[in-house]
Amino acid sequence: MPPTRGKKATATAVNQTSKLLRAASSENQEEGSQVKRSSSPPHGAPKKRTAFIDITNAHKLQLSLPGRKKEPGKKAVKKKTNSTSVPTKNRANLKKSVSVSSEGTSTERDRTDSEEDKEEELQSGIVASEDEPTSVSPRAPRDVPVHLQKQQIPKEFDIDSENSEDCYMCPEYAKDIFDYLKQREEKFVLCNYMPKQPSLNAEMRAILIDWLVEVQENFELYHETLYLAVKMTDHYLSKTPVHKEMLQLVGSTAMLIASKFEERSPPCVDDFLYICDDAYKREELISMEANILQTLSFDINIPIPYRFLRRYAKCVSAGMDTLTLARYFCEMSLMDVDLVWKRGSLLASACLLMALLTKDLGGWSPILQFHSGYQTSDLAPVVRSLHQMLLAPVDEKLKAIRNKYSHKVFFEVASLPLVDIDILEKALASE
Repeated sequence: MPPTRGKKATATAVNQTSKLLRAASSENQEEGSQVKRSSSPPHGAPKKRTAFIDITNAHKLQLSLPGRKKEPGKKAVKKKTNSTSVPTKNRANLKKSVSVSSEGTSTERDRTDSEEDKEEELQSGIVASEDEPTSVSPRAPRDVPVHLQKQQIPKEFDIDSENSEDCYMCPEYAKDIFDYLKQREEKFVLCNYMPKQPSLNAEMRAILIDWLVEVQENFELYHETLYLAVKMTDHYLSKTPVHKEMLQLVGSTAMLIASKFEERSPPCVDDFLYICDDAYKREELISMEANILQTLSFDINIPIPYRFLRRYAKCVSAGMDTLTLARYFCEMSLMDVDLVWKRGSLLASACLLMALLTKDLGGWSPILQFHSGYQTSDLAPVVRSLHQMLLAPVDEKLKAIRNKYSHKVFFEVASLPLVDIDILEKALASE
């Protein structure tokens, strides 16, 4: 089908426009050397700047572009640029790329540029003066303050050098990290807050912790998430009176916050509403989340005993079964309100000592004393409290932890017999 007249006219107009543009382009290319740009921008236009050249001096410059005719009778010389705007190492490349017309004696200008370059290099320390020796005296080492000096770890107590090639283990800073966490514990020491809670008691708190253990299992969350949720719950209850009907909301919201802090893929808000059997609304959970964070001043990086337990078990190269037994003791301590006030590092040390004595692997060794900072006498009161708690009759309402650690995955450590009290007292009496 032949094209319409409109299309022919359009094509003809485009071809004519292209010819005019090519003609104008060739004329501009031939007369480009004779056009002189204005040194000042039009009225109201913003001032333009290039990377190396000030456009206000464009009438003095002639860039060596391809196709640009050179004017006869003029010799191109290299112009020195401002050293404050161009690095010294790029100055040589700049002198090669920019050519300017000489206005004066090029020899004098080159001599002046050379002297200025040398003065600037002397100031920046690039070259040495002819009157000064070329050798530079070494700088005297500064004395490091005592509190900034790295602690020297005895070779027999070094447990991190074997991981020197593993950057994820942070072998250079592992001891400093746990010393810092131990110092942070002083900021999070709890007191007996039950008298401040008229609607709550120790049994209600234990039921809440038992339910949080089931939540951690169902969602397959990290153990760190469980411990941090319990810590945040206790700190919130120590500062804010809570009605018993809202206690589950506090615990589930604390687990949500801990999941966001510890987990790679934390459960969403709807998941926590579901496990609460839709007893609370979405707006209530979100409001409680903001309330907990504001009450805790958004400082939720609370040292938990689980981290110290793994560190101290590494000191004695404890097997997985021994570490799991210590974890069982430590998780059982979460439900005992009398052990809430104990520091995490102290509680972890007592649980590990109980596990070592139960497995007949010795007592509190010197390497454990070095890394934990606790003597056997420091652990004795907590170890006795743990032993008494584990000897208490099993409450049928609180069986989540025992059932959890009765599984084969956890070496069935909950069914192991408890260490005899006489053996325990003998180990605690020896230093």
